[in-house]
Amino acid sequence: MNQSMLTATNTLRQLQDKIDTISHNVANVDTNGYKSKQASFTDLLVQQINNQPDTSKETGRKTPYGIRTGTGAKLAQAVISPSQGALEHTGRALDMAFTKENQYLKVLARANGSDEVAFTRNGALEVSPLGNNRSVLTDANGNPVLDEHNAMITFRGNVADYAIRPNGTLQVAYSDGTRESFNLGVVQMRNPQVLEQVGNNLLRLPQNVNAANVYTDLTGATRSQISMQQGVLEKSNVDLSTEITELTKTERLYQFQSKTITLSDQMMGLVNNIRS
Repeated sequence: MNQSMLTATNTLRQLQDKIDTISHNVANVDTNGYKSKQASFTDLLVQQINNQPDTSKETGRKTPYGIRTGTGAKLAQAVISPSQGALEHTGRALDMAFTKENQYLKVLARANGSDEVAFTRNGALEVSPLGNNRSVLTDANGNPVLDEHNAMITFRGNVADYAIRPNGTLQVAYSDGTRESFNLGVVQMRNPQVLEQVGNNLLRLPQNVNAANVYTDLTGATRSQISMQQGVLEKSNVDLSTEITELTKTERLYQFQSKTITLSDQMMGLVNNIRS
């Protein structure tokens, strides 16, 4: 396979990854709390060929000396966009939304046969029965929501009302007149790009990564940094017009690289015909 085909093939693979990223964003345009990912490219190895040993003969040249032959481009990274999504008022007591960027709820999610802490900004909370007249607070997918000590938040008896305070405190009023308070588990992400996206709009910490380098648990006095609002949901921050524009541009690049392979094949066919 000649160099033009190799370069085009390498780039095609990476363009397909970007198309997949855009498609994932578009598919989650109506997912509460979803954060879009933006893909960026970088060049692969470039070979420098100095075909003119006498640089004085290249005086006035505007481009770098020699000839550079590349091997294509690669997807450098897919960055999570932390920007705030629009807030939709629902009036539902168990709906909440963060009003600061990079703050996430902690939930207990099942992955690879074991339970692990995951993070979400989807504030559509639910209450699921546990039996024995007890219930547990969960996210929209049934994952238990954790408190600031990583314990599940459970209720006893019949709950008459819920109140979510801006500092992340959940106050519960039972039908018998008693009350109980819980501190929702909230983290402030410092380096969200390290996190892995998993199913059901959850993020998790990769293996062998120190959590202290990625996020801070907002507990004690630091809970004053939490900012959330009851009765609203944060929509995704996907800009559909931008995604469609990027998809169109990427598909054009994909067609261009495919055309490169076709033209290279045609030129090799011409060479074979000349030799015969």
